[in-house]
Amino acid sequence: MDHGLNVSLFALGLFLGMLILLEVGRRIGARRLAEDPTGAEAGVGTVDGAVFALLGLLIAFTFSGAASRFDTRRQLIVEETNDIGTAYLRLDLLPVDAQPGLREKFREYVDTRLEIYRKLPDFRAAQEETAKANRLQAEIWRQSVAASRAQGASAAAPMLLLPALNAMIDITTTRTMATQIHPPMVIFALLFGLALVSSLLVGYGMASSKARNWLHMLGLAFVMAVSVYGHSRYRISAFGVYPSRRLRPGLGGVAREHEVKLE
Repeated sequence: MDHGLNVSLFALGLFLGMLILLEVGRRIGARRLAEDPTGAEAGVGTVDGAVFALLGLLIAFTFSGAASRFDTRRQLIVEETNDIGTAYLRLDLLPVDAQPGLREKFREYVDTRLEIYRKLPDFRAAQEETAKANRLQAEIWRQSVAASRAQGASAAAPMLLLPALNAMIDITTTRTMATQIHPPMVIFALLFGLALVSSLLVGYGMASSKARNWLHMLGLAFVMAVSVYGHSRYRISAFGVYPSRRLRPGLGGVAREHEVKLE
């Protein structure tokens, strides 16, 4: 099932669940008030404060972690762009007749790398593009090693080009692992459960009112559902699709001149 649909269903379930438990809590509170009007609310404030504080801390830490991971992934995008640009420029150390083919491989490789993140969150399609990028990495490495030993190559080619290619390849693993770092499901389950418990307590606290306050009930459920939905969608965007797209021109802004000359 599509990840975006799962997120939407999760948020909708939370919204409906909170409304139901608000009503359940209100009825429990009304029954309690009818049985013991003076003691129905004794000690409730302490419990409410503890639960709501825990919910607030959990939401804050979850969003803070998401923002931190997003910034890390943006930095990795810039790092990969610089690594590709550096390796591309150092192709000048190879024999002239070996450069056009490798430059074309680089352009194909960059397009493939971008496609990986454009395909997310369709992980199967992204894995297909990843396999293609890995094949291009192997071809670029093999041709570069051969060209660096060919006649006409600079003596510095093996020392400068090959480490740059290695960095370009290594950063892909770093970025792949970065996309897999996220809060464990137990955190989302705890957040979901605390939101429902909080709704029950809020409903209990509203029992003294004869009429239902739909504005507050709907507002609370809506804000919580939107928060969970927004965090999950933010997690998807943190994979780096949009920053990658902005950094696409000219293989990191260094290869445009070469492309014009070759094309």
